[in-house]
Amino acid sequence: MDEFNVMQEHEEQNQNHQDFHSKWVCTANHGFAPYAQEELRRMFGSLKSTMMMPGEVFLMTLGSSEAEAKRLITSKPPIFLRHLFPVQWEIAAETVDAALQLTADHVLKREEISQSRASIQIRKTENSSWTESPAALRDDLQLRLAPLELEYTVQAPEWIISLFAADNVWYAGVSRPEDNLSDWNGGAVRFQREEGQISRAKFKLLEAEKQFGIPFDTFRKAVDIGAAPGGWTSFLLERGLQVTAVDPAKMHPSLEGHRNLRVIHKNAADVSFREHEFDLLVCDMSWSPKLMARMVTGLLHSLETGGTAVVTVKLLTKKPMALVKEIMSVFEASRMQIQGAKQLFHNRDEITLYMIKY
Repeated sequence: MDEFNVMQEHEEQNQNHQDFHSKWVCTANHGFAPYAQEELRRMFGSLKSTMMMPGEVFLMTLGSSEAEAKRLITSKPPIFLRHLFPVQWEIAAETVDAALQLTADHVLKREEISQSRASIQIRKTENSSWTESPAALRDDLQLRLAPLELEYTVQAPEWIISLFAADNVWYAGVSRPEDNLSDWNGGAVRFQREEGQISRAKFKLLEAEKQFGIPFDTFRKAVDIGAAPGGWTSFLLERGLQVTAVDPAKMHPSLEGHRNLRVIHKNAADVSFREHEFDLLVCDMSWSPKLMARMVTGLLHSLETGGTAVVTVKLLTKKPMALVKEIMSVFEASRMQIQGAKQLFHNRDEITLYMIKY
């Protein structure tokens, strides 16, 4: 095994904080990695980064310790950074069996994770030295970690063992799910499509619920702006809400006659509601973001104080960071406190804002 050396190994416990450098594998939605890099650059002042999957996954080196970087990133999560994990072992991987054993050897030293619920999350580049599937690599590593007596799980793990198998170098680390920004592999949140589901737009609300902790079950009356064909409306009806759907277009036939649904076939600019009529406002219009913000703010009088708004902002510009800042300022000027702003996995070319009226 002389030809296979560990290229870099961080101290497992750095109580003296002598190592003020850390490496991370970072993931954004496809095409948005440059914006995640810029957010991190603004947060840390400077960083080094190398793209590993074009527009999506990059390796980041910071002049901060792993603990300090985790504190900063999790205290104010970036909008465009979907997922990351700390690189604690960087292993040359010309021969995969030796690289696998070295990876296992390092994890086996982490006695604090023994007998816990863990998730092994594997990703690889197209030209990775590991030519089989990520699942096969996970299964092989799992066998080698048998002495730890881990209980393997996909959801709600206590620890995540991450391995990104790049071309000839493997990057690995062990971390808590909350430090990765997502407990899903690469932040790719998966939901099972249900029979009769109107559209995949429902997944945006399911992911927002998980990401931001939005208590949809506690709301009573909602207004859905730009509702057709009804993906978000159907989600809210399933949660037991009374829903007013606003859209000149037709709603899905499956919603017709629902006892908790009122449909107004008009543009949002042409409707009027009573003051404080709703405790939830949602909007997922495929319109100009500035027009969307103008329409929604014009209806905020109908949202009660303490009410919640969930809206998507379409990034129809070459300067999405400036656009997001502008739209957030518009809502903040309309007495909306932004609780969360994130480009979710199901957002694609947009972000989701979660706001509360004060």
